[in-house]
Amino acid sequence: MIVREHDGHFVMIEQNNHAIISGELMANWKDSLFLGKAHRKSVNYAIKMHDYGWKYFDKQPLWNDQTNKPYTFSDFPISPKTIVYTHGINEIEKNDIYAALLCSEHFSRFIAQESSSHASRFIEEEKERRQRLIASLGELNKRLFNFHYDLLKLGDSLSLYLCLNEPGVTKEDVHFFFRNGIDLPSDIDQLSKQVLEPEWKDEHTIVLSPFPFESSVTVRIKQKVVSKTVIRKHGLVHSYENTPYEELELEIIPN
Repeated sequence: MIVREHDGHFVMIEQNNHAIISGELMANWKDSLFLGKAHRKSVNYAIKMHDYGWKYFDKQPLWNDQTNKPYTFSDFPISPKTIVYTHGINEIEKNDIYAALLCSEHFSRFIAQESSSHASRFIEEEKERRQRLIASLGELNKRLFNFHYDLLKLGDSLSLYLCLNEPGVTKEDVHFFFRNGIDLPSDIDQLSKQVLEPEWKDEHTIVLSPFPFESSVTVRIKQKVVSKTVIRKHGLVHSYENTPYEELELEIIPN
Protein backbone atom coordinates (compact mmCIF):
# COMPACT_ATOMS: atom_id res chain seq x y z
CA MET A 1 0.00 0.00 0.00
CA ILE A 2 1.13 3.54 -0.77
CA VAL A 3 0.04 5.93 2.00
CA ARG A 4 0.15 9.71 2.34
CA GLU A 5 -0.86 11.03 5.76
CA HIS A 6 -2.87 14.20 6.36
CA ASP A 7 -4.22 15.68 9.60
CA GLY A 8 -7.63 14.00 9.33
CA HIS A 9 -7.17 11.23 6.79
CA PHE A 10 -4.89 8.90 4.87
CA VAL A 11 -4.66 8.86 1.07
CA MET A 12 -4.22 5.18 0.20
CA ILE A 13 -3.22 3.73 -3.18
CA GLU A 14 -3.09 -0.02 -3.72
CA GLN A 15 0.20 -1.31 -5.09
CA ASN A 16 -1.37 -3.03 -8.08
CA ASN A 17 -3.11 0.20 -9.07
CA HIS A 18 0.24 1.99 -8.93
CA ALA A 19 1.73 -0.74 -11.16
CA ILE A 20 -1.04 -0.30 -13.71
CA ILE A 21 -0.09 3.40 -13.90
CA SER A 22 3.54 2.31 -14.45
CA GLY A 23 2.42 0.20 -17.39
CA GLU A 24 0.30 2.98 -18.91
CA LEU A 25 3.24 5.37 -18.75
CA MET A 26 5.86 3.05 -20.21
CA ALA A 27 3.57 1.81 -22.98
CA ASN A 28 4.12 5.30 -24.41
CA TRP A 29 7.93 5.03 -24.36
CA LYS A 30 9.35 6.22 -27.69
CA ASP A 31 9.79 3.36 -30.11
CA SER A 32 13.06 4.89 -31.29
CA LEU A 33 14.43 4.62 -27.73
CA PHE A 34 13.48 0.97 -27.23
CA LEU A 35 16.22 -1.61 -27.62
CA GLY A 36 15.30 -5.22 -28.37
CA LYS A 37 11.85 -4.56 -29.81
CA ALA A 38 11.05 -8.27 -29.99
CA HIS A 39 10.73 -8.20 -26.19
CA ARG A 40 8.58 -5.08 -25.96
CA LYS A 41 5.32 -6.90 -25.23
CA SER A 42 6.99 -8.84 -22.40
CA VAL A 43 8.62 -5.73 -20.97
CA ASN A 44 5.33 -3.84 -20.97
CA TYR A 45 3.64 -6.82 -19.30
CA ALA A 46 6.31 -6.95 -16.58
CA ILE A 47 5.95 -3.25 -15.84
CA LYS A 48 2.16 -3.37 -15.67
CA MET A 49 2.06 -6.56 -13.60
CA HIS A 50 5.08 -6.15 -11.33
CA ASP A 51 2.98 -5.56 -8.18
CA TYR A 52 0.25 -8.06 -9.04
CA GLY A 53 1.03 -10.02 -5.87
CA TRP A 54 -0.53 -7.18 -3.84
CA LYS A 55 -3.77 -7.10 -5.86
CA TYR A 56 -5.98 -8.87 -3.32
CA PHE A 57 -3.74 -8.45 -0.28
CA ASP A 58 -4.15 -4.65 -0.33
CA LYS A 59 -7.95 -4.92 -0.28
CA GLN A 60 -7.65 -5.36 3.51
CA PRO A 61 -4.70 -3.20 4.63
CA LEU A 62 -2.95 -3.82 7.94
CA TRP A 63 -2.33 -1.39 10.79
CA ASN A 64 1.19 -0.70 12.04
CA ASP A 65 1.06 -0.33 15.84
CA GLN A 66 4.55 1.15 16.00
CA THR A 67 3.90 4.03 13.60
CA ASN A 68 0.17 4.32 14.41
CA LYS A 69 -0.75 4.33 10.73
CA PRO A 70 -1.35 1.75 7.98
CA TYR A 71 1.58 -0.36 6.86
CA THR A 72 3.15 0.85 3.63
CA PHE A 73 5.22 -1.00 1.03
CA SER A 74 8.40 0.35 2.65
CA ASP A 75 7.78 -0.77 6.25
CA PHE A 76 5.73 -3.92 5.60
CA PRO A 77 7.19 -6.96 7.45
CA ILE A 78 9.69 -8.89 5.37
CA SER A 79 8.25 -12.40 5.82
CA PRO A 80 4.76 -11.76 4.37
CA LYS A 81 6.31 -9.35 1.84
CA THR A 82 8.38 -12.16 0.32
CA ILE A 83 5.25 -14.34 0.14
CA VAL A 84 3.43 -11.59 -1.76
CA TYR A 85 6.38 -11.10 -4.12
CA THR A 86 6.68 -14.83 -4.78
CA HIS A 87 2.97 -15.14 -5.51
CA GLY A 88 3.10 -12.23 -7.93
CA ILE A 89 6.09 -13.60 -9.86
CA ASN A 90 4.45 -17.05 -9.98
CA GLU A 91 1.35 -15.54 -11.61
CA ILE A 92 3.40 -13.54 -14.11
CA GLU A 93 5.45 -16.63 -15.03
CA LYS A 94 2.25 -18.45 -16.05
CA ASN A 95 1.82 -15.94 -18.90
CA ASP A 96 5.27 -14.61 -19.78
CA ILE A 97 8.65 -16.12 -18.85
CA TYR A 98 10.70 -13.07 -19.83
CA ALA A 99 8.44 -10.77 -17.79
CA ALA A 100 8.78 -13.08 -14.79
CA LEU A 101 12.56 -12.97 -15.19
CA LEU A 102 12.50 -9.17 -15.05
CA CYS A 103 10.22 -9.08 -12.01
CA SER A 104 12.29 -11.69 -10.19
CA GLU A 105 15.37 -9.55 -10.71
CA HIS A 106 13.48 -6.43 -9.59
CA PHE A 107 12.29 -7.82 -6.27
CA SER A 108 15.52 -9.68 -5.54
CA ARG A 109 17.35 -6.36 -5.63
CA PHE A 110 14.78 -4.86 -3.26
CA ILE A 111 15.05 -7.70 -0.80
CA ALA A 112 18.86 -7.73 -0.97
CA GLN A 113 18.76 -4.59 1.20
CA GLU A 114 17.21 -6.63 4.03
CA SER A 115 19.14 -8.81 6.47
CA SER A 116 17.03 -11.74 7.64
CA SER A 117 16.61 -15.43 7.01
CA HIS A 118 13.38 -14.68 5.11
CA ALA A 119 15.23 -12.32 2.79
CA SER A 120 18.09 -14.77 2.23
CA ARG A 121 15.69 -17.60 1.41
CA PHE A 122 13.74 -15.43 -1.04
CA ILE A 123 16.94 -14.31 -2.79
CA GLU A 124 18.17 -17.89 -3.15
CA GLU A 125 14.83 -19.19 -4.40
CA GLU A 126 14.56 -16.41 -6.97
CA LYS A 127 18.13 -17.02 -8.12
CA GLU A 128 17.16 -20.64 -8.80
CA ARG A 129 14.01 -19.45 -10.59
CA ARG A 130 16.00 -17.14 -12.87
CA GLN A 131 18.43 -19.93 -13.73
CA ARG A 132 15.49 -22.15 -14.65
CA LEU A 133 13.80 -19.42 -16.71
CA ILE A 134 16.99 -18.53 -18.58
CA ALA A 135 17.51 -22.22 -19.40
CA SER A 136 13.98 -22.43 -20.79
CA LEU A 137 14.58 -19.33 -22.93
CA GLY A 138 17.69 -20.91 -24.39
CA GLU A 139 19.75 -17.74 -24.27
CA LEU A 140 19.73 -14.28 -22.68
CA ASN A 141 21.17 -11.11 -24.14
CA LYS A 142 22.50 -9.52 -20.96
CA ARG A 143 22.78 -6.04 -22.43
CA LEU A 144 19.16 -6.03 -23.57
CA PHE A 145 17.97 -7.59 -20.32
CA ASN A 146 19.69 -4.85 -18.30
CA PHE A 147 18.10 -2.20 -20.51
CA HIS A 148 14.64 -3.75 -20.10
CA TYR A 149 15.19 -4.01 -16.35
CA ASP A 150 16.08 -0.29 -16.29
CA LEU A 151 12.77 0.44 -18.03
CA LEU A 152 10.93 -1.53 -15.35
CA LYS A 153 12.71 0.46 -12.63
CA LEU A 154 11.93 3.71 -14.42
CA GLY A 155 8.23 2.92 -14.80
CA ASP A 156 8.03 1.90 -11.15
CA SER A 157 9.82 5.05 -9.99
CA LEU A 158 7.87 7.47 -12.15
CA SER A 159 4.54 6.05 -10.99
CA LEU A 160 5.73 6.21 -7.39
CA TYR A 161 6.65 9.86 -7.99
CA LEU A 162 3.02 10.51 -8.93
CA CYS A 163 1.63 8.51 -6.00
CA LEU A 164 3.97 9.48 -3.15
CA ASN A 165 3.98 13.22 -3.76
CA GLU A 166 1.18 15.59 -2.93
CA PRO A 167 -0.32 16.93 -6.18
CA GLY A 168 1.33 20.24 -7.10
CA VAL A 169 4.21 19.81 -4.63
CA THR A 170 7.13 22.24 -4.93
CA LYS A 171 10.62 21.01 -5.84
CA GLU A 172 11.73 21.76 -2.29
CA ASP A 173 9.05 19.53 -0.77
CA VAL A 174 9.22 16.63 -3.22
CA HIS A 175 9.47 13.16 -1.63
CA PHE A 176 13.06 12.38 -0.63
CA PHE A 177 13.13 9.38 -2.99
CA PHE A 178 13.23 11.80 -5.92
CA ARG A 179 15.41 14.69 -4.74
CA ASN A 180 18.03 13.78 -7.37
CA GLY A 181 15.59 12.91 -10.14
CA ILE A 182 14.95 9.44 -11.59
CA ASP A 183 17.64 7.41 -13.32
CA LEU A 184 17.17 6.81 -17.04
CA PRO A 185 18.51 3.70 -18.81
CA SER A 186 22.22 4.26 -19.42
CA ASP A 187 22.19 2.53 -22.81
CA ILE A 188 20.54 5.41 -24.72
CA ASP A 189 22.60 7.90 -26.68
CA GLN A 190 19.70 10.00 -27.99
CA LEU A 191 18.74 11.48 -24.61
CA SER A 192 20.50 14.64 -23.47
CA LYS A 193 20.59 13.55 -19.80
CA GLN A 194 20.96 10.37 -17.76
CA VAL A 195 18.43 11.55 -15.18
CA LEU A 196 14.73 12.20 -15.66
CA GLU A 197 13.65 15.40 -13.91
CA PRO A 198 9.90 15.55 -13.23
CA GLU A 199 8.32 18.71 -11.84
CA TRP A 200 4.75 19.56 -10.89
CA LYS A 201 3.39 22.45 -12.96
CA ASP A 202 0.09 22.38 -11.06
CA GLU A 203 -2.03 19.82 -9.20
CA HIS A 204 -2.88 17.92 -12.39
CA THR A 205 0.17 18.44 -14.61
CA ILE A 206 3.73 17.08 -14.42
CA VAL A 207 6.49 18.33 -16.72
CA LEU A 208 9.29 15.93 -17.71
CA SER A 209 12.79 16.78 -18.88
CA PRO A 210 13.95 15.09 -21.03
CA PHE A 211 10.70 13.69 -22.46
CA PRO A 212 11.10 10.02 -23.49
CA PHE A 213 7.46 9.38 -24.49
CA GLU A 214 5.82 9.57 -27.89
CA SER A 215 3.35 12.21 -26.70
CA SER A 216 1.75 13.60 -23.56
CA VAL A 217 0.29 10.90 -21.32
CA THR A 218 -2.85 11.11 -19.18
CA VAL A 219 -3.28 8.69 -16.27
CA ARG A 220 -5.87 8.31 -13.53
CA ILE A 221 -4.71 7.28 -10.08
CA LYS A 222 -7.27 5.15 -8.26
CA GLN A 223 -7.13 5.95 -4.54
CA LYS A 224 -9.13 6.08 -1.32
CA VAL A 225 -9.23 8.95 1.19
CA VAL A 226 -9.82 7.19 4.50
CA SER A 227 -10.91 9.19 7.56
CA LYS A 228 -8.87 8.78 10.74
CA THR A 229 -12.01 9.32 12.79
CA VAL A 230 -13.76 6.44 11.02
CA ILE A 231 -10.67 4.23 11.50
CA ARG A 232 -10.67 4.92 15.25
CA LYS A 233 -14.35 4.02 15.40
CA HIS A 234 -14.50 1.00 13.08
CA GLY A 235 -10.92 -0.18 12.53
CA LEU A 236 -8.81 0.04 9.39
CA VAL A 237 -10.14 -2.91 7.37
CA HIS A 238 -13.82 -1.98 7.78
CA SER A 239 -13.07 1.69 7.13
CA TYR A 240 -11.04 0.97 4.00
CA GLU A 241 -13.58 -1.48 2.56
CA ASN A 242 -16.40 1.03 3.02
CA THR A 243 -14.58 4.05 1.61
CA PRO A 244 -15.28 4.60 -2.11
CA TYR A 245 -12.49 4.90 -4.66
CA GLU A 246 -11.66 8.29 -6.12
CA GLU A 247 -9.70 9.03 -9.28
CA LEU A 248 -7.05 11.71 -9.64
CA GLU A 249 -6.36 12.62 -13.29
CA LEU A 250 -2.80 13.65 -14.12
CA GLU A 251 -1.20 14.70 -17.40
CA ILE A 252 2.52 14.16 -18.09
CA ILE A 253 3.85 16.63 -20.65
CA PRO A 254 7.21 17.65 -22.14
CA ASN A 255 9.08 20.66 -20.80
